[in-house]
Amino acid sequence: MTKQSPSQTVGPYFAYSLTPEDYGRKGIASNRLAGLGQSDCIRIEGRVFDGVGDAVNDAMVEIWQANGAGRYAHPVDGRDDLPLTDGVTGFGRAMTDTNGGFWFETLKPGRVPGPGNQLQAPHIGIIVFSRGMQAHVFTRLYFSDEPSNSEDPVLESIDAKRRPTLIAELSDGVYRFDIHLQGDHETVFFDA
Repeated sequence: MTKQSPSQTVGPYFAYSLTPEDYGRKGIASNRLAGLGQSDCIRIEGRVFDGVGDAVNDAMVEIWQANGAGRYAHPVDGRDDLPLTDGVTGFGRAMTDTNGGFWFETLKPGRVPGPGNQLQAPHIGIIVFSRGMQAHVFTRLYFSDEPSNSEDPVLESIDAKRRPTLIAELSDGVYRFDIHLQGDHETVFFDA
């Protein structure tokens, strides 16, 4: 009988391949999903922390979102009555810096149908990959200035004490969203 293969973690990453923009090469995704010249562009900034509160300086954060009309730039989203946004794919990727920081320039997404076809509040899906983790984790970012948060079936299913870990706070024109992988302030994570 053969033994089980040893497990491996999902990081560290060879940034030159995954985020080549930092090295002067074109990649498949970046942290700029929309340009600052666009009137509806928003900026999201945050940091990734480990279980003891130390910054994770080699995590990769990916986002997936609908456009401002609530439509995904994906063939499965066949809602042709909603417009697509030229040049915006809805997919972004950023590596954390030495302080665990990441940022995205994007568009605030519109509402999309969710469980039971009920409209969800505008949100961004997030995946975090990091050293020491056996698998990546999934979470969501909701917006503090969004009145429809109270109608979102996914957000409402979370214990009220833990919901703030999913809310990006708007301050000085920037949405602030920190991700805590473990510990007292652990971000709510979802099954895929």
